[in-house]
Amino acid sequence: MTTFTPPTPAEVLSTVQWAAAKEAPVEILGQGSKRGIGRPLQTEHTLDLSKLIGVTLYEPAELVLSARAGTPLAEIEKLLAENGQQFAFEPMDYGLLLGGEAGRGTIGGVLASNLSGPRRLKAGAARDHILGIAAISGRGEAFKSGGRVVKNVTGYDLSKLMAGSWGTLAVLTDVTFKVLPAAETEVTLAIRGLLDDAAVAAMALAMGSSAEVSSAAHLPERIAARVAAGKLGSDAATLLRVEGFGPSVVYRVEALKQLLGKAGPLQEIAGEASKAIWRDIRDCMPFADGGARPVWRVSMAPSEAHHMVMALRMQAAVDAFYDWQGGLVWLSMREDDPEAELLRGLIRKHGGGHATLVRASASHRAALPVFEPQPPHLAALSARLKAEFDPKHILNPGRMA
Repeated sequence: MTTFTPPTPAEVLSTVQWAAAKEAPVEILGQGSKRGIGRPLQTEHTLDLSKLIGVTLYEPAELVLSARAGTPLAEIEKLLAENGQQFAFEPMDYGLLLGGEAGRGTIGGVLASNLSGPRRLKAGAARDHILGIAAISGRGEAFKSGGRVVKNVTGYDLSKLMAGSWGTLAVLTDVTFKVLPAAETEVTLAIRGLLDDAAVAAMALAMGSSAEVSSAAHLPERIAARVAAGKLGSDAATLLRVEGFGPSVVYRVEALKQLLGKAGPLQEIAGEASKAIWRDIRDCMPFADGGARPVWRVSMAPSEAHHMVMALRMQAAVDAFYDWQGGLVWLSMREDDPEAELLRGLIRKHGGGHATLVRASASHRAALPVFEPQPPHLAALSARLKAEFDPKHILNPGRMA
């Protein structure tokens, strides 16, 4: 196996051109923090972008940051924090969940996997904050899309097309993101002891209020003890995050208390303790236990997700918790359960959605459709895009389908 580690975009281009000429499949890596997601690859060559690093532009006043694709996300987030700014979409760190190290994701991987966190309800995902890219297609052709300004109407929005493509369409070399000021104050209001259905109703009420809740999650009994070093205790916790200027946060939290006072016992958590809880929810820490049990990520309507989980529990051994007001469900299942067929069948029965297998052994991932199978018309569109960008199927072949 040959591993290429080009330190410049020009050398990345020459490497991809060589692979295209030889029709040699190549695995695309940043630092490998998400290597365990998707179907296992069988390639003789690896294009390692871990040396393609560096922030090339940062203008805090203009809320714009550009960097080479292999730049560690942790370094960029540290730079932003020093300037009182952040990626508002709160990108997840898969490292510990997949048995690796935290803080090894790259900024290119953020876009390639379209990362987001608990604030997605309010801020969206990576694709909603990307301003521009430079990339190299599987044809060995360099191209750019977008720019370095928030308002941009330059051609087709190929930047967003790269979001969630998992390195199967092009190799990113540079990315430009919009950044935003970090919140001055953060407070989490926890309602204790609710069952899943009552928690979903409480989250819907809070999200529909004028309190401007930025995140809403529910940790069922015992799951709550697996976040923030167990400081929440084992009772179920329905969590509502409020962010902004200090006086505004105080006012909005009080409004939530008035609104939800009869739902159950209330607990107010502020500052670093609140941030620790949401980091652990973001990174799926309740299931980052070093075990090998398959972990699924399910996105569906918040009003139906808890019904699907209840039906699933009748047929399989499942642990679950909810983010995005109940619309994102993290599931831990046993490998011997008929998980993919059963889970996706129940999702269809309860209004539809998407299920992705994010952690499993290589043999398990090889035997299952890891990403949600596309309906025929979308599959045909995806095939046409693949043929345009990577006609010889040399970039991460077979990872998604």
